[in-house]
Amino acid sequence: MSLKTKVLFSAAFLSAALAAGIASAATYTVGTGATYRPFEFETAQKELVGFDVDLMKEIAKAGGFEVEFINTPWDAIFAGLNNGDRDIIMSGITITEKRQQSIDFSRPYFLAHQLILTNESLKISSLKELKGKLIAVVNASAGDVAASAEFGKASTNIRRFDNTPLALEELANGGVDAMIGDVGVLQWYVKQNPEKKFNQCRDPGFAEQYFGIGIRKGNTKVLEDVNRGLEKTIESGAYNEVYRKWFGSDAPKLP
Repeated sequence: MSLKTKVLFSAAFLSAALAAGIASAATYTVGTGATYRPFEFETAQKELVGFDVDLMKEIAKAGGFEVEFINTPWDAIFAGLNNGDRDIIMSGITITEKRQQSIDFSRPYFLAHQLILTNESLKISSLKELKGKLIAVVNASAGDVAASAEFGKASTNIRRFDNTPLALEELANGGVDAMIGDVGVLQWYVKQNPEKKFNQCRDPGFAEQYFGIGIRKGNTKVLEDVNRGLEKTIESGAYNEVYRKWFGSDAPKLP
């Protein structure tokens, strides 16, 4: 075969491959904070692991795209998405009306609600019983929203931290009386640290919430790819397998 024939053959094969959809898959960068066990955290070898990481890998496989995870601090995660540094953010992000004004969300992928942890000497049955107590929250989190709504955003009793481990450390060290956060994270922490003997409380007003995968506003291609992959992952049972791996039970039904 002559060189000219080889070139023509290669070009024809490439065109056919592209037409058949065999072109290399898109790669999306995924911003995720590595301080949110069991959803995303770093191993001693600096590998990102967790429920969100495993689930996003399954979503990418089912959706026909590749992903690259980038450890992104919570306080920079939304800006990183909106300025184009990240294509996707997945870090236990609660879907709220306020957030929906600035970013698009996938369909819900995790059922959650807020939970209050208190030290061993303090037992409560509602958020209002924390009046006058020091409360740790992650800045701009759903727990921060709940505490601010009850006691006022300017309350000096609300102590805001950059991430969940710092807030939990403050509670464990006695620097605050309580911490408010997502149930999946706090119950995981309690299970891993039984010697701390924290009390748990779900305020009657804490409604069920859902986590969603964040996509830059108007980026319909990425949103469609993620939703398609998530739907296939749920339908195939792969979602339930990942859920059981990290939470030890079957996943609840999602809307």
